[in-house]
Amino acid sequence: MTSEMKNETSKIKIVLVEDEAILAQDITIKLNKFNYDVIDTVQSADEALKVLSQNSDIQLIIIDIKIKGDKDGIELAQFINANYDIPFIFLTSHADEDSVQRAKLTNPSAYLLKPFNERQIGIAIELALTNFSLKFKSIDNSAKNQIEDDNEILKIKDSLFLKKNNHFERVLIDEIQYIEAESNYTTIYTKSDKYLYSMVLKKLEKELPTTKFLRVHRSYIVNISSVLGFQGNMLFLKDKKIPVSKSNHDIVFKLFKTI
Repeated sequence: MTSEMKNETSKIKIVLVEDEAILAQDITIKLNKFNYDVIDTVQSADEALKVLSQNSDIQLIIIDIKIKGDKDGIELAQFINANYDIPFIFLTSHADEDSVQRAKLTNPSAYLLKPFNERQIGIAIELALTNFSLKFKSIDNSAKNQIEDDNEILKIKDSLFLKKNNHFERVLIDEIQYIEAESNYTTIYTKSDKYLYSMVLKKLEKELPTTKFLRVHRSYIVNISSVLGFQGNMLFLKDKKIPVSKSNHDIVFKLFKTI
């Protein structure tokens, strides 16, 4: 996979629902600086729903409450809640009590008041992805308070949203080849990149499906489908040999029995 192809597939894809053309352009420029991909900008709920019906690879929607058409942004959000598992951020200059109360009922992942700066929209996206990810975890309120912004692993559906250079990148779980731990640092290796986190391997292991990933050593987790061969106590991946510990030997090599 070329660097250009990798960047396109890992960028988080966003739809912007905003009927002020100049503001929409400004938001798009800000998001591009954070390496997010605004795949479409629309002005009404009907246009937004058309984009959603034609594209299954949207990870976030930014919605202005006051938009063109007979449905406002809150009604659009209600439809998204009923029919799609996609986080959304409300963007608005309308902070009146009625709008706020209606908006709260849709459980937005974040809320932005105009005017805003680059840092504010960046934080809003991080909050949106984090809040939406929590819906897929069985954790209590005390656990929520322990989230570390720079080191949180966000899992949504079939992907991890991993922090790199002050933005999140979407990484399909199946694209991860192996994970290596050294002291309190863990590196996630994909087919085209790597992501360094200051966390122990055990915490990351909880986010991975046990049907696809296997702990083979105190320092390594491997994607079973990435194993190309083995010899002795070593597993061969494309560009890496990974040791299998004695305590994990029987479990690991049961998967690779030869006839």
